[in-house]
Amino acid sequence: MKVSYQWLSQYVDVSGYTGEDLAEKLTRSGIEVDIVENRNNGVSDVVVGYVKMKEKHPDADKLNVCIVDVGQEEDLQIVCGAPNVAAGQKVPVAVIGAVLPGDFKIKRAKLRGVESQGMICSAKELGMNDKLLPKEIQEGILVLPEDTEIGTSILDVLALNDKVLDLDLTPNRSDALSMIGVAYEIAAILGREIKLPNPECDLASMMTSEEVQTSDRIGVTIAENELCTHYSIRLIEGVEVTSSPLWMQNRLMAAGIRPINNIVDITNYVMLEYGQPLHAFDADKLADDRIEVRLAEAGEKLVTLDDVERELEPHMLVIADGEKPIALAGVMGGANSEVTSSTTRIALESAKFAGKSVRKTSRQLGLRSEASLRFEKEVDPARVIAALNRAAVLMSEYAHGKIAKGIAETHISDPAPVSIELSLARVNGYLGMELTQEQVKSIMGRLYFEYEELSDSSLLVHVPSRRGDITLDVDLIEEVARLHGYDHIPATLISGETTPGSLTREQAIRRMIRNIMTQSGLHEVLGYSLVRADQSEMLPSMYPQAKPIGLAMPMSEDRSVLRTSLVPNMIETAIYNRNRKNENLALFEMGKVFITEETTLTKQPEEKMLLSALIAGKRLGEHWSYKSVDNVDFYDLKGVFERVLSYFGIQNITFEQAAPAGFHPGRTAEIVLKQAEGRRVIGRMGQLHPALQKQQDLDDTYVLEVELEPIIAEANDLIVYKILPRYPSVTRDLALVVDSAVPVGQMEQVIHESAGKLLESLHVFDIYSGDKLGGNKKSVAFSLVYRAAERTLQDEEIAEVQEKVLNALQQTFSAELRK
Repeated sequence: MKVSYQWLSQYVDVSGYTGEDLAEKLTRSGIEVDIVENRNNGVSDVVVGYVKMKEKHPDADKLNVCIVDVGQEEDLQIVCGAPNVAAGQKVPVAVIGAVLPGDFKIKRAKLRGVESQGMICSAKELGMNDKLLPKEIQEGILVLPEDTEIGTSILDVLALNDKVLDLDLTPNRSDALSMIGVAYEIAAILGREIKLPNPECDLASMMTSEEVQTSDRIGVTIAENELCTHYSIRLIEGVEVTSSPLWMQNRLMAAGIRPINNIVDITNYVMLEYGQPLHAFDADKLADDRIEVRLAEAGEKLVTLDDVERELEPHMLVIADGEKPIALAGVMGGANSEVTSSTTRIALESAKFAGKSVRKTSRQLGLRSEASLRFEKEVDPARVIAALNRAAVLMSEYAHGKIAKGIAETHISDPAPVSIELSLARVNGYLGMELTQEQVKSIMGRLYFEYEELSDSSLLVHVPSRRGDITLDVDLIEEVARLHGYDHIPATLISGETTPGSLTREQAIRRMIRNIMTQSGLHEVLGYSLVRADQSEMLPSMYPQAKPIGLAMPMSEDRSVLRTSLVPNMIETAIYNRNRKNENLALFEMGKVFITEETTLTKQPEEKMLLSALIAGKRLGEHWSYKSVDNVDFYDLKGVFERVLSYFGIQNITFEQAAPAGFHPGRTAEIVLKQAEGRRVIGRMGQLHPALQKQQDLDDTYVLEVELEPIIAEANDLIVYKILPRYPSVTRDLALVVDSAVPVGQMEQVIHESAGKLLESLHVFDIYSGDKLGGNKKSVAFSLVYRAAERTLQDEEIAEVQEKVLNALQQTFSAELRK
């Protein structure tokens, strides 16, 4: 919001304070001022002159010799090359010694032999922003209104001696999107009274004497009560569409708005003044003399004022006459009802549209305007009619319009008034101060908040509708703090109980898993939660019932649905690296997937945290001291995951052969959690199917995907240290011949169950199959370590346990000792 210092002074006395002073006070009270802009870009000694005579230059066809009265004793002779200069004009004149922007000094000069005693200036030469200039003055010299006084400084005429404060407003302070709102703020800060326009006083005298009722000429209906709660129209007849007065143009340009004509300028001026957007329709272009606020119909189109045809959607709120849409509610008017130079009857709109509707339409169509900005943040319902009357009065005064009696309107509802009890104890408790009731009452009075005294230490404050950001007593306490002065709040030490920050159990376990994975040589990647819709076809999710959740308006096809698996992202990362000659990969990711069985969501999807890993390429990188020949395999990935399980003491997770879609049928396992209530598959690991590897141009690639929630639940995150054993261990090897289809994991389980507590550790050190054993046979060699914590084991005890183990294996798997 750009605030003109001179314009602001019309509402509140700011004498004794510069623009910079006000900027500092506003910033200290909670509204940041980005910059204070000086509208004078280096102009001095430029005055208003009157062109008394113009003649052609004797030696130059494109130059004119002008005699100009600038209010001095003698007229000036000025050579001017502007094609639009003419006798009888009032123009800005830079006299000898004047300075223009860029430190350009005006000196006495001769042009083609004719003396020139100054310079007639264009708006650009005065340093004015040409983007904000009316079209008719963007080229040639600047022609001033006829009633401009000769000799007056151009700084006063064009308000170039003004300062503009650029406010950086937070979303909650929409009240400061108007000059009156800023005036209330300045009045409260300075403790001065505010002077507001009172159009109602002038309205009665400006009404047409004829019994012309607006409601008789134009009908108003609202079809969408939730999206528009108040819509009003005033009819103004006999208007003359011309340029707006110079003072109004100056204020609009200071606010960053280009003047267009008196009708449009007045609606923009009142919008800036009251914060209430208005729109002027050419009343003669309204079909059936009626206006309806409704939703757009499917297939309807509207050419907006920027000459772009826009296809409307059924959720968009429009203003329509008896036949067609004539405006996008709160966003932009339509070209089919635009005010032109031939317009004589104005239907002036003022309304209260729902911010959510305006915001959605504005964003979808890419139409951001000053009006939509204010409607999005909700306008003050109390100013709908006040702004309408103010604009009508200005149109009567500066467009010679005749205001019809009454207003055509439909008024559904207004927000309930807000009254808040404010306790002095709460104020001082929050601020750590000792303010009195009188000080708090003074601040409420400066804010123009009405109040009632409930007791010596409590007020009932009635919040005006212009301050929609105040709904709780803490909001009022903030008002007290900022107007009393943040600098006056004493600095005190923190008192009370403090709680040291720490990680939750889940956070600590996840961090440790991340450490283990990185210590194992894997690099963490962060994949997108949004993926392509066809990624589930590359490798089906662990959750076959999961339906992809698509975005309503995706930015691209690559980021259009929420992921149901981490592995496709890992594969894409592998492809990306392989294409850049980085073929030895060890990657992992911890992230969420989003699971739902609904095609159309009626509730939030379930979010599951997964751990995924991928390895490919050589086990060891190239180095001069060894040959890197071994590729990674299933057991490298299994070993990394087993390290995680071992760290947290998880022993009830096993690996069972499986062949899920997308995986190699002989090199894949399901990760199974065994609990009292049964077995549960919590993940999978293995090599990608050869067909998928070929399709993605990958060599042998192994992936892991497992749910973290059951791992965290089973994890023993308390590390217990044990003393070193006092008694020696005994190692026995056991080589057995079994059918090749017998899982080694099941054999290990039988050994653990039969050996009992004396078995300290068990591992496989050899697996052999060949012709010597016969067809469909294999030899599995185990190393068993026995130890008793309280004594030395005897050979007889060990032999007994070994015999028990061997018998159990023979009975379960028909195992035979290898000879």
